Amino acid sequence: MAETGGFIGKSVPRREDKRLLTGKGEFVADLKLPSMLHAAFVRSQVAHGRIKSVDLSRALRSPGVVYAISGPDLAKLLPPVPDTQLSLPKKWTTRVQHTFLNPQQPLLAYDKVRHVGEAVAVILAESRYLAEDAAELVTMEIEPLPAVVDPEAGLTRDSAVLHEQYDTNLIGDFAIAKGDVETALANAPHRMKRRFYHHRYAAIPMEGRGVAANYDARTDSINIWSACQVIHWLRREASTVLGMPEARIRCVALDVGGGFGVKGHVYPEELLIPYLAREVGRPVKWIEDRHEHFMSACHSRDQTHDVEFGFDDDGRLLAFQDEFLVDCGAWNPIGSGIAYNTAVHLPGPYKFEHFAVRSKIVATNKVPNAPYRGAGRPEATFAMERVIDLIAAELGLDPADVRMRNMIPASEMPYRLGLPYRDGEPIVYDSGDYPESLRQALAALGGVDAFRDRQRAARAQGRYFGLGLGCYVEGTGVGPFESATVRVDPTGKIYLAGGACPQGQGMETIFSQIVADAWQVQPDDVVVALADTSVISIGFGTIASRSTVNLSGAIHTASQSLQKKVFAIAADMLECSPADLELRNGTVGLVGVPGREIPLARIAKAAMPGWDNKRPAGVSAGLEETAYFEPPTVTWAYATHAAIVELDVELGRVEIEKYVIVHDCGVVVNPMLVDGQINGGAVQGLGGALLEELSYDSEGQLLVGSFMDYLVPGASDVPHFELKHMHFPSPLNPYGVKGVGEGSAIAPPVVIANAVSDALSHLKVEFNSTPIRPEHIVTAFG
Repeated sequence: MAETGGFIGKSVPRREDKRLLTGKGEFVADLKLPSMLHAAFVRSQVAHGRIKSVDLSRALRSPGVVYAISGPDLAKLLPPVPDTQLSLPKKWTTRVQHTFLNPQQPLLAYDKVRHVGEAVAVILAESRYLAEDAAELVTMEIEPLPAVVDPEAGLTRDSAVLHEQYDTNLIGDFAIAKGDVETALANAPHRMKRRFYHHRYAAIPMEGRGVAANYDARTDSINIWSACQVIHWLRREASTVLGMPEARIRCVALDVGGGFGVKGHVYPEELLIPYLAREVGRPVKWIEDRHEHFMSACHSRDQTHDVEFGFDDDGRLLAFQDEFLVDCGAWNPIGSGIAYNTAVHLPGPYKFEHFAVRSKIVATNKVPNAPYRGAGRPEATFAMERVIDLIAAELGLDPADVRMRNMIPASEMPYRLGLPYRDGEPIVYDSGDYPESLRQALAALGGVDAFRDRQRAARAQGRYFGLGLGCYVEGTGVGPFESATVRVDPTGKIYLAGGACPQGQGMETIFSQIVADAWQVQPDDVVVALADTSVISIGFGTIASRSTVNLSGAIHTASQSLQKKVFAIAADMLECSPADLELRNGTVGLVGVPGREIPLARIAKAAMPGWDNKRPAGVSAGLEETAYFEPPTVTWAYATHAAIVELDVELGRVEIEKYVIVHDCGVVVNPMLVDGQINGGAVQGLGGALLEELSYDSEGQLLVGSFMDYLVPGASDVPHFELKHMHFPSPLNPYGVKGVGEGSAIAPPVVIANAVSDALSHLKVEFNSTPIRPEHIVTAFG
């Protein structure tokens, strides 16, 4: 029998690739159900307007059309998207001064349209082509209203208001603080103000959204397949909207081609398609095309920060004050989530005593704003890391020195920040060495002094090099819980079901490694079932770099409990004490006695209910345990990103010569997959910094409709990333892991902005907004 153990920390090949690389993966679009209908949505071409009428008559007479319904008619039948997505723990609501208004998004717009792309009607037909043809025949009378495009203008008295019941576009407002920022600013030797803007872009997963549903009248039950990250969340909301018990709703996410947060909450389409399937008594499928994705799947970022900061002659930050606006678009799917993430990530790895931040969430006539990889952290890191570089420039110091002087030293870990996290718990950076991360990154670049010599020499020759740094900390593994069911199968295989929902991260591989170590079996002896509400009754899902942290904790708890039972049965069979037993190569054996072991398969059969079982008295039947890991609070990953760029000042092009990432996500379960996560996130961050932008005109028309207008990084745009790992285990979970999914998308925008500013430092220009466009660089030279 092969030796087992120690799979955590090994680059075990992805088991998912056996099907994905051979074309055997299955996505929602692949589903073909008998008699299935196809849905096409009729979407508003007006950013803001009052719906006067929707005429479906021509569409209903179109070939192949089976059913059609408009927003005004649907509003009489179904409630809006439930606001349970906005839940906040009492520990947070009682500690943080806040005001939130919660406009509830209808499944189809019925009174007003509030952004271009908002769905007003839906058509069901025998094919997608016929449904789209019919959708073209729907006529709508919409009375145009002034569009709110600029969130600042949206707060003025003469602005149009999106949600008239509130008489304001300010739908979220909170503040947090520590120390006495006003006094500290007043007494600081140096004081500066700046405005920073982090622009709007989005996740753009390879697979857009998609939903299919099938209603079974015999059992009054429904199956929902959705390309989403949160199937249990979807089931809960479907239960509310459809008026059905959760037990009669099964939600499944098949293979999902990327999520990155954009599929991390429930959309109206995911609730409407199941309703339609029940209504017409036939399966219904809707697959989002790329054009729809741009104008109806959530965007992200889009924050404006007005920052004031005070510092001393040595560059030490004394006080930091920020008031920032979040342009949340027409609806606010997850409430305070992004904005509060930004607020508490602003301090980053730096130690200073006086801090105050106020955030305002403003409704505008744009696509709603929701999490995208990083979820509020890139905006915070952009503001703080630009501040550090500005302090350095003001004092004539090197930005690396200023960072080192302000960083929390390893000797002060764990470090209490003095602010509450969004779970309501006090923020405590749990482990790490931030200065060492910076030192390693600078060393990998060749050292600051060597770079400065090279920079000066090159500048004399008309070449412009810049060094950009970006340091951040990241709260990961947020609760409230994740679930795991662990079962010893009668074949001796270990079965794992969990509430996580993979979208390409390699979770089946990672969790098979963790279970293999927990049970001393091979990863191939672990059966993993995820993203299916029928395999585990309660789950949370995959968002916020949380799955490895929380599901591994649940696996540990369930396994520990189940192993007590396994040992009790084995001890009875071996006539020894459970304390004398150990897990060994898929068996339970007597410690120190080779050959005295019982296969797990025999123990599982002994535990079966019924005649001739081998259970000792008092031991219940079956070998299965379900556990819920409820983390005490988040773990804190961190990283330093560092880059050397050269500017083409005639074309404004930014050439990345070298890019280094020093990252700590605690114990690494699978190094190959972690490297993939870091590389992928960095690519998305660079895309945001240099290429991607979702812009609107003054009438609220989205100026992006396809990949012809929206440029994502191609292979030639991506530099080689030099990765270095640090390993400070988290003390907050059994395996010492920290989340890694979002981290590398956080720093690249500010790394590029800092590098370009550094390259042109002799011109005293600042790049305080994203994206960094070529014309900005060319213009800097006059």
